[in-house]
Amino acid sequence: MKQNDIRAVYSKETIRIYQAYSYDIASEAVKLGTFGSKFKMDRMTWIKPSFLWMMYRCGWGTKENQECILAIDLKREGFDHMVKNAVLSTYQEDSYSSREEWKYQIQNSEIRCQWDPERDIFGNPLKYRTIQIGIRGETLKKYVNEWIVSLTDITEYVDALRKKKEMGQDITELLPDEKIYKFLMGM
Repeated sequence: MKQNDIRAVYSKETIRIYQAYSYDIASEAVKLGTFGSKFKMDRMTWIKPSFLWMMYRCGWGTKENQECILAIDLKREGFDHMVKNAVLSTYQEDSYSSREEWKYQIQNSEIRCQWDPERDIFGNPLKYRTIQIGIRGETLKKYVNEWIVSLTDITEYVDALRKKKEMGQDITELLPDEKIYKFLMGM
């Protein structure tokens, strides 16, 4: 296992990512099978294939406007496109020829990625990293209109896990079975 492997639930056709929203945005999305008029298409949105990173970020569904957790199955071609075309959110000397080149790319890219420490069930950082991808513009439109295969509200599942965790129960076996992601051929 490498420090920056992508871990996710995936099949031959899809990869699961997670997002957390207010009840209004999430309920409309579940009803439509994609995001609707309550979703802001004019700003960057971040997707996360790591369940525990999403739980850390949204406080297990307890943070304001992040109470509803969505599990979204995307076409793998779309996800692979995003990873392949992402610009790192922070400058790394070994990835860009200069800081100026990176600044130009970050300003002109619709796709960003950052690698943050993965988290355990208590929110403690682990020794390896997990990816989150920010998308906007035409990429966001493709995400909403072409790449979403299914969208499920998993808020009740998250609430049940959080309550068990708070009572001191081991929830490890109840977590999604994330494996190291293998990109499609030709990517």
